[in-house]
Amino acid sequence: MGVANKRTMSKTRRKTRDLDQIKADLLSPKHLAQFKETKAPEDLPGLGKWYCTECAKWYESEVNLVMHRKGKPHKRRVKQLHEKPYTQKEAEAAVGLQTDNQDPYRAESEKAADNEINMTT
Repeated sequence: MGVANKRTMSKTRRKTRDLDQIKADLLSPKHLAQFKETKAPEDLPGLGKWYCTECAKWYESEVNLVMHRKGKPHKRRVKQLHEKPYTQKEAEAAVGLQTDNQDPYRAESEKAADNEINMTT
């Protein structure tokens, strides 16, 4: 009849490297070389000669690589890599978790009390 969950298979099959892994490749040639060593050249397109570091993809020929670099998906990925990544603190703030241990209502009442004291003196 076919594959039961086709969407999951196609999503996991096309999994590429994450942006933080690619940034590490761009910052450290050692990290990139370590990744490339895990792949056998015989199994890669074009025997692993033409590789786009920003997109983490291998290409059959130099012409295909040059055409890819002129394309919109490559330019989008380069733009994503130039953006500053989110920190853990920003992610927790977006969810609603607060890292400060102060009561927000208490802080406002203390400020109001300080203003009253300053006004009287």
